[in-house]
Amino acid sequence: MNTTPTTRNRKRNRLVIGAAVTAAALAAGAGYWWLDRDELSQASAGDCRLAQRIVTEAAEISTGPVPDAEKWWQETGDERRAQMKDGYLGYKIATYEGWALATAQKSPEAPSAKDVKGLQEEARGHCSDSGVTLTMPPLGS
Repeated sequence: MNTTPTTRNRKRNRLVIGAAVTAAALAAGAGYWWLDRDELSQASAGDCRLAQRIVTEAAEISTGPVPDAEKWWQETGDERRAQMKDGYLGYKIATYEGWALATAQKSPEAPSAKDVKGLQEEARGHCSDSGVTLTMPPLGS
């Protein structure tokens, strides 16, 4: 096949433009990933409302009888695992559930108010776009 210099230039230009577009797309994707890599997952409003309900119950159960707290802990854990879609928020709520049980059991592993406040801030980050503000009261009070 006989190609003219003009045809070769067009092919080369198309190749260069294609490579530039591909490089730009890769750079944009890498930039987006870089900016988003440290962001917390954003839970749905439903997950955040469920989390708040569990937290409210946990605060109440932490002062109650141990058998009731153990039963609540088991049932609530099952419910959270079945319904909550955001596993990162779920982990924070599971921690609070466990702390509520430990507080009811008068365990030495019960959290301090500072621990609860730190967990609250972490959990709130997952609900910042949902319109729900999680509030985790100190346990056992």
